[in-house]
Amino acid sequence: MKQRQKSEEVLEKLKEVIPGGCNSPARAFSSLGVMPMIAEGGKQDLLIDADGHEYIDFNMSWGSLILGHVDSYVCEETIDQIKKGSSFGVSTQIEQRLASKVCSMINPIEKVRFVSSGTEATMTAVRIARGYTKKDVIIKFNGHYHGHSDAFLVKAGSGVAHHFDDASSKGVPKEMVSKTISIPFNDKKAFLEVFESCKEDLAAVILEPVAGNMGCVESDLSFLKLLREKTKESKALLIFDEVITGFRVAKSGASEYFKITPDLICLGKIIGAGFPVAAVGGKKEVMDVLAPEGSVYQAGTLSGNPVAMRAGLSVLSQIDDETFYKNLIAKTNEFLKPIEEVISALKMPACINKAGAMFTIFVGVDKVERFEDLEGLDRALFNEFFRDLFEKGIYISPSPFESCFISSSHSQEHLEYAQKEIIASLKRLSNQIESRSLKKECATSSM
Repeated sequence: MKQRQKSEEVLEKLKEVIPGGCNSPARAFSSLGVMPMIAEGGKQDLLIDADGHEYIDFNMSWGSLILGHVDSYVCEETIDQIKKGSSFGVSTQIEQRLASKVCSMINPIEKVRFVSSGTEATMTAVRIARGYTKKDVIIKFNGHYHGHSDAFLVKAGSGVAHHFDDASSKGVPKEMVSKTISIPFNDKKAFLEVFESCKEDLAAVILEPVAGNMGCVESDLSFLKLLREKTKESKALLIFDEVITGFRVAKSGASEYFKITPDLICLGKIIGAGFPVAAVGGKKEVMDVLAPEGSVYQAGTLSGNPVAMRAGLSVLSQIDDETFYKNLIAKTNEFLKPIEEVISALKMPACINKAGAMFTIFVGVDKVERFEDLEGLDRALFNEFFRDLFEKGIYISPSPFESCFISSSHSQEHLEYAQKEIIASLKRLSNQIESRSLKKECATSSM
């Protein structure tokens, strides 16, 4: 076992001044049976803990670091900006440059408003939708996490599902979620039934086009087309929450990946290069309802922070190339293919879902198309899988409800090592599953 004495000391001190010792529950490693990661640094595809142990990082700050840790150009640009000033509280030229870059790379976006978190982006998108349509009802989907604002904490998957059985939260009044309807994902019949009952009051349908917070789960294309058709019919807005998938599944995100054009797109993670940045963007006529052009209010002292803007621009300038995504997706597929083949050969209850350069290895279920499919997820087996890899210096996202990510900095050597250890761990788990099944059969026959 790795000795992590310094990490343990830091954790205890964190707990004295921060609830649970962490500023986001997903970092707590709840129920995993291993002490949380305490990071000290990173380099390329490695995360380094407080005790100096190195881990091949497949979490990449929850998908934020598409270029890996400590990219030299990102560092150079942000340090230069810090020397000029870290915050001004007024507009800067760098905001215009990043906004123009976002608009040029994602066709449905003509104007963009920068904020500081994905939660702010989705909250703002819904406020825009309600202000634009003058209607109130929002439809979301079970297992889709749109940040922690009150209106979205309904069957929200992700860390919420890990900490609360009903995937909600204490402290959220019923009145705050009364206009939010959550229904099964990829279920056309359920959507049509709900749509017919509320279409006159429907302001927006919001979804992760590729869910990342119940594991990686793609939208069925016919389902997305239905959402687009019906939102147009009812003069409601279709909102893509691409805080994870933006610049991840394709150069122009999910709108390119699925060839579906939403009305609003929420972005985050990659556009900040690891700094706290997010955005909501869409057509001019929709975005112009925001103050000061319109009467929908949103504001933030650190919105459009110049250091974060400079960092984001330094990333987008490097990934604005079709060969970047071609190579990244090829690397992801090459890494996952032998693992998929082993799962198939073992005939074990497991599967891999992937989209672009994001993926999830589900343990205990052989198909995941919606949140309800995760009822059979074997959390105990996942916890063992996580611990096994963690001890081998491989860090996957610390929840069975999350996605993993490949960056351009993942080396062939590290991917081959991780691939070998993942396969070895799955084989051990398969033997355990088989052994349990035999014991159950013996117990049943002796009764």
